[in-house]
Amino acid sequence: MGETIEGHGGELALAALRAHGITEMFTLSGGHVFPLYAAAHDAGFGVYDVRHEQSAVFAAEAVAKLRRRPGLAVLTAGPGVTNGISAVTSAHFNGSPVLVLGGRAPAFRWGSGSLQEIDHVPLVTPITRYAATVPATASIPGEIAAALTAALTPHRGPAFLDLPLEVIFSTAEAPRPGELAIAVTEADPDDVATAAELLATAQRPVIVAGSDVWSLGAVDELRHAAEELNVPVFTNGMGRGVLPPGHPLAFARARRPALAEADVVAVIGTPLDFRLGFGDFGAARVVHVVAAPEQRATHLTPAAAPAGDLCRTLTALAAWTGRRADHAEWVAGLRAAEDAGKARDAAETAAETDPIRPARVYGELRRILEPDAVTIGDGGDFVSYAGRYLEPSRPGTWLDPGPYGCLGTGLGYAMGARVVHPDRQICVLMGDGAAGFSLMDAESLVRQNLPVVIVVGNNGIWGLEKHPMRAMYGYDVAADLTPGLRYDEVVRALGGAGETVEKAGEIGPALRRAFAAGVPYLVNVLTDPADAYPRSSNLA
Repeated sequence: MGETIEGHGGELALAALRAHGITEMFTLSGGHVFPLYAAAHDAGFGVYDVRHEQSAVFAAEAVAKLRRRPGLAVLTAGPGVTNGISAVTSAHFNGSPVLVLGGRAPAFRWGSGSLQEIDHVPLVTPITRYAATVPATASIPGEIAAALTAALTPHRGPAFLDLPLEVIFSTAEAPRPGELAIAVTEADPDDVATAAELLATAQRPVIVAGSDVWSLGAVDELRHAAEELNVPVFTNGMGRGVLPPGHPLAFARARRPALAEADVVAVIGTPLDFRLGFGDFGAARVVHVVAAPEQRATHLTPAAAPAGDLCRTLTALAAWTGRRADHAEWVAGLRAAEDAGKARDAAETAAETDPIRPARVYGELRRILEPDAVTIGDGGDFVSYAGRYLEPSRPGTWLDPGPYGCLGTGLGYAMGARVVHPDRQICVLMGDGAAGFSLMDAESLVRQNLPVVIVVGNNGIWGLEKHPMRAMYGYDVAADLTPGLRYDEVVRALGGAGETVEKAGEIGPALRRAFAAGVPYLVNVLTDPADAYPRSSNLA
């Protein structure tokens, strides 16, 4: 007979969580989950609380993204769970292994109208890899193991368990948790060979590397494949930084000519969604390299679509020994376009305009952010500029909402990032619209001594809506915010610090004060409402 553990539901859950590498929980207090808090308190397990459940799930997702292992959010029953659903959906689209443990009204009087009684499982099933109600106290460790196994099996994603009141408060004996068994699948060798041949023999090949390259630990393999095949690399999401900016095959500013002129585009570890024009690269043949068959695009037919362990697939691409074309001229041409783009950037990021153009904010940040700083984007128009002007030096240092596009990630992500990296710069880039979703969690950061820098691009409008609507209709509706609002005073009132910047020359000194402050600090930059990020609509 194997070893067993004994305790109340919270103790059994915590034993399983710790056995599987989880070291912290993010939560908003609720009576349905008190035993989890009690177990954490007694064990010295890190508990971080927030002002809205969405932030708790976002914080757990930041841990999952940065650590590449499960993050944990604990939500009380009913509205606690439903308040977190948008964040769970973001984790679903991002492939983030977040485990959400929810409280649940007691099963023994289900249907009688207990406080916050609702069946969560049907609500979260479409956006999770595993969703279940734990039937008995002794089942808790096994259910946690099953949920985490599903969350970590490609394509990764969130998992949900709720624990009825009598299940989590009762005591039982259960088998001691063992190691998780995560299945590893290998792509079809013929698919891999086809992809390798297409890249190697193309005259103008391009690689676009996305978040799964980072999250599945394939950074070195991606770099080796690109170098062996001599293919230029562009990135999105947490793929940013997989090649350092100085690498001869790392490109950012030549994206438009590269994708317009390429004859083969290999998209690796990211979906063919609106961010990549739905995979429409003109006459180019598309190679889609994914970690699991269900990630293959269904709206087009790629020339090759290897589905399996990314490390193995990329290693096989690098080992291609067949015929190859010479890509040197293609790479050199893109380098010239890249250098020209960077020269244009230099002028824009140094602009002495009044009012301030968003590009200038990023010019100042580029001088101040350290190579290992974690930068978080939470916004639309203002954060769009970050993707253009900031180039992460290292992988695992960029967080954004991902393809679901959910605002409000900022301070939850910041909390998770600060917990993971207590000694790094943590910088949140936030539009003034996004500030309305999570700014109260500055109090959570202050109270728990989690200093971060928040930079708000404050143009007094919903920039990605106002300008397109005016272009379509000649007027705009529901697209204005209060001009010049003092978001810095909100953070100061919550115990942090901050200041408002109205002149371009004041940005750099304000940022230096913010990073030196040692408390949550908001730099409120009044930016030009007429300066909108130039991009076409990707709604359809």
